[in-house]
Amino acid sequence: MHKTRIALLVMAAGALAACGESSTLQVSDGTGPSPKLPEPNKTLIPTVNIAPAIGWPDGIKPTAAPGTQVAAFAEGLDHPRWLYVLPNGDVLVAETNAPPKPDDSKGIRGWVMEKVMGRAGAGVPSPNRITLLRDADHDGVAETRTVFLENLNSPFGMTLVGNDLYIADSDKLLRFPYQPGETSITAPETKVVDLPGGPLNHHWTKNVIASKDGSKLYVSVGSNSNVGENGLKAEQGRAAIWEVDRASGKHRIFASGLRNPNGMAWEPQSGKLWTAVNERDEIGSDLVPDYITSVKDGGFYGWPFSYYGQHVDVRVEPQDPDLVAKAIAPDYAMGPHTASLGLTFAEGTTLPARLSNGAFVGQHGSWNRKPHSGYKVVFVPFEGGMPKGQPVDVLTGFLNSDEKAMGRPVGVVIDRQGALLVADDVGNKVWRVSAVQ
Repeated sequence: MHKTRIALLVMAAGALAACGESSTLQVSDGTGPSPKLPEPNKTLIPTVNIAPAIGWPDGIKPTAAPGTQVAAFAEGLDHPRWLYVLPNGDVLVAETNAPPKPDDSKGIRGWVMEKVMGRAGAGVPSPNRITLLRDADHDGVAETRTVFLENLNSPFGMTLVGNDLYIADSDKLLRFPYQPGETSITAPETKVVDLPGGPLNHHWTKNVIASKDGSKLYVSVGSNSNVGENGLKAEQGRAAIWEVDRASGKHRIFASGLRNPNGMAWEPQSGKLWTAVNERDEIGSDLVPDYITSVKDGGFYGWPFSYYGQHVDVRVEPQDPDLVAKAIAPDYAMGPHTASLGLTFAEGTTLPARLSNGAFVGQHGSWNRKPHSGYKVVFVPFEGGMPKGQPVDVLTGFLNSDEKAMGRPVGVVIDRQGALLVADDVGNKVWRVSAVQ
């Protein structure tokens, strides 16, 4: 079919989708420990409601919560997605985007999704590097930047154990030697373990964090489809969090049924592993809520057969009733289609007291919901190691009055001064949220 004709069909499909399906609930209805889960609304044409990426006009920035202020920590970056703070206060930022994955764009649906992601700001080539940002005078602005690592393959997660720096590329976990204070690494990499990749590699981002004692690494691996439509063989080792033995590289599946886990962090009071997960699309604007949850060793969280515990997704064939019966409901919903990616706990923060016990979540924003959801950073209050209460907006204003995306928040992390850093991959900035003095 000629691409011009396809484009016309896509435009018509988008118009029909926009007219035929929209939310009947508020985002807040799909948020919290007991979200509302209406009946699926599967339409012939999925809802496509893109917030076109335009970047930040001069002099414009997000809106910070009362008692806080926001300023650019670094600007002029190239698709910054993820952040890591080194012990000396240097900040590593993964400037990255999707790797080549030719099988993911095959057919009309794949071509349409490629265009959708491009309009949303995700179509730029991957810089494939880690950049080091240094704020030596501690004024909240990085005055120097250096290329720390380059020629990677869509890097994402980063973690340091001793003098070993681990980078999660889109298809393998790598180790590099690190010396405190150095501004670049030229030593060759050591491969720790291969990760699921290849020419499909649908959810390509891989994150990594270390256990408290440094003996284990935990790697998040997203699914190769929305709901298994590419066959379960394509999902081998995916939709899961891996546990990797740091000494030997041997790995096992720590938890599964997690469609697209990204952020991972250790909850300070309980010591439990938590993750932020993107749930499935194309069954209506009100389904399915993304979520954050504690992660149980050996736990199964439903994907692809069921969502939010044991709510069966009838699109998946064949079903697995025995596995569905074991599906664990997540701890806390983050709203439908919010694309909740970044996750960090408030440990060490110097932000106001109401933002001192809980989790910050970066919400990249929806494409499959009308009206839009996400496009902000929120704080989920915790009490006794568990969420309690509704999220609090920390950083908003990423959409302008025309519903265009000036920025899209992704990774979040607490810096050495206790401020919150936010990677903005459309705005090409790292924002810094600090307390008003």
